[in-house]
Amino acid sequence: MKVTLKVWRQQSPNSAGRFETYPTPDLNPNMSFLEMLDVVNDDLTRQGKEPIAFAHDCREGICGTCGLSINGRPHGEGRGTATCQLYMRHFTEGQTITIEPFRAGPFPVLQDLIVDRSAFDRIMQKGGFVSVRTGSCQDANALPVAKPAAELAMDAAACIGCGACVASCKNASAMLFVSAKVSQLGLLPQGQPERHRRVLAMVAQMDREGFGNCTVTGSCEEACPKNISLAFIARMNRDYAVALLKGE
Repeated sequence: MKVTLKVWRQQSPNSAGRFETYPTPDLNPNMSFLEMLDVVNDDLTRQGKEPIAFAHDCREGICGTCGLSINGRPHGEGRGTATCQLYMRHFTEGQTITIEPFRAGPFPVLQDLIVDRSAFDRIMQKGGFVSVRTGSCQDANALPVAKPAAELAMDAAACIGCGACVASCKNASAMLFVSAKVSQLGLLPQGQPERHRRVLAMVAQMDREGFGNCTVTGSCEEACPKNISLAFIARMNRDYAVALLKGE
């Protein structure tokens, strides 16, 4: 199969960007979207042209690096999948596919399809950890965790920090990401001592990074490759309100 790509090209953060159109070589419908970009880049290199810069790592839907907006949707069509889990068989022969980087002020474009998501790292540095000493590994039954709480914490921990929630939100809100990271620790016994300081610090850093407010449109949940629930935002808001009342 062959498709036509309309790709955002931008040489550097301070240069002007533009869309360029590329016809693809013959493609195997069973190759992934990133494998397709590899094939296109090989073809561009043979022609003496600059290959398309895009981010990738594990290619298994785990790392969150491969964030692309495909035909206006972060990670492309389909729920619960990252860009690397999208296959060319989901497109049709001769289709024009528009590929661009995530569009959000706190995610500046570095080159072509690569954005700088270090704002997420700075939010995590403010509270996405447990600093109390827990000692050596305990027996599994020494610190019992209720099964519902453990499962909910695991659901929150599934967030891979890809930024699709920000890119899909009309306000570029990072509330789904931050609420998942706050909840995965706040639900567990080890995270209780810093629970309220954590939420205050991470939300404050989120605001400093320039992310917008949440208006609960649900676009973040829809775009999330790990199906993180909006319920975590409500949970974080409750923790935040309690933290303010306690004055921590």
